[in-house]
Amino acid sequence: MGLRVTFLSSTLSGLRQIPTGIWALGCVSLLMDVSSELIHALLPVYLVSVLGVSMVTVGIIEGVAEATASIVKIFSGALSDWLGRRKLLAVIGYGLAAVTKPVFPLAATVGWLTAARFVDRIGKGIRGAPRDALVADIAPAHLRGASFGLRQSLDTVGAFLGPFLAIALMWLTANNFQAVFWVAVLPAFLALGLLVFAVHEPPPASDRPKRRLPFSKAELKRLGAPFWLVVAVATVFSLARFSEAFLILRAQGTGLPVVLIPMVLMLMNLVYALSAYPAGVLSDRYDRVTLLLIGFGLLIAADLVLGLADGLTGVAFGVALWGLHLGLTQGLLATLIADSAPPDLRGTAFGIFHFAGGLAVLTASVLAGALWDVSGPRATFLAGAGLTAAALVGLGYVGWRIPGLGTSPKG
Repeated sequence: MGLRVTFLSSTLSGLRQIPTGIWALGCVSLLMDVSSELIHALLPVYLVSVLGVSMVTVGIIEGVAEATASIVKIFSGALSDWLGRRKLLAVIGYGLAAVTKPVFPLAATVGWLTAARFVDRIGKGIRGAPRDALVADIAPAHLRGASFGLRQSLDTVGAFLGPFLAIALMWLTANNFQAVFWVAVLPAFLALGLLVFAVHEPPPASDRPKRRLPFSKAELKRLGAPFWLVVAVATVFSLARFSEAFLILRAQGTGLPVVLIPMVLMLMNLVYALSAYPAGVLSDRYDRVTLLLIGFGLLIAADLVLGLADGLTGVAFGVALWGLHLGLTQGLLATLIADSAPPDLRGTAFGIFHFAGGLAVLTASVLAGALWDVSGPRATFLAGAGLTAAALVGLGYVGWRIPGLGTSPKG
């Protein structure tokens, strides 16, 4: 009991120490996620039930969209290093995402929806790596895990509120998809305004190395072996983490009514939001690799439950485990990237990290859709469990090969 009280007290104290810029970036992510999830919580069902597309098409759309974001991140991250201006690229990325939101309610065909999703993800790609590098630049070294965890938690609160609003609005509008999509426009522009006026980028370090051509051999070599090993493990892990659209469709297959479909993402993101910040705090005190191993194990458990469960209760438990694994892995992987990369190459590092993961997600989503069409959901989730097991073994090897990798820097 005393240990729990001490941890809670120190956790709340840590929140007060986190810089204002991290809170602002977290709130920007929250608002944009409210906007995005209002749309994405309904989009798979809208594509399948209203426009009549196949599961393979859903997988291709989701995979290409996310891979596009990740491919763009590798260039925007390197550009933010070269320019030394991360906020500028973040503003462009969030701005592009905001201006494309009205396309979703106006689109009448699969082609328009695909194009809107594609452009929206370009915006995500432009902002992603510079924003993560900006978090690492603002956060004190001894609070780096907590800072990434806080931003991730606030981001996920938005991902929870978005589906919640989608349920309420679908009920109020009698399942009018377009009306709900229009509501998503407002929080997107609020996020852009908050970023412009409330986030202040720290000046470049006085000992910043001379600018070199992005992705030159010398720059890539400076990233070091620990960074490349983390990326390799994270990429294999991403092959097991296909789009959450398949969680929605798994729940729909158990008979969940359309109006309640967003509850799938609500449950996942509630668990995610509640676990991400505590996981970050723990990672500043204990070994990060060990916590990641636990997170990988949770994804294996989630895949097994989702693959083998017959009813809605079992699927709900699997979705909760999926959210818990996200809380214990996503912020920690980002923190390990920040730990292992030189400060002036963090944008490049996050870009490479997201690029590799995006290609893996594209592959995973397409294969998951094809496997689902051929063999059903059980084979899809069991295959995910097998790939996660491989990533778990790889992470254990990395932790053994580089013993100090998971140790938090001291401020």
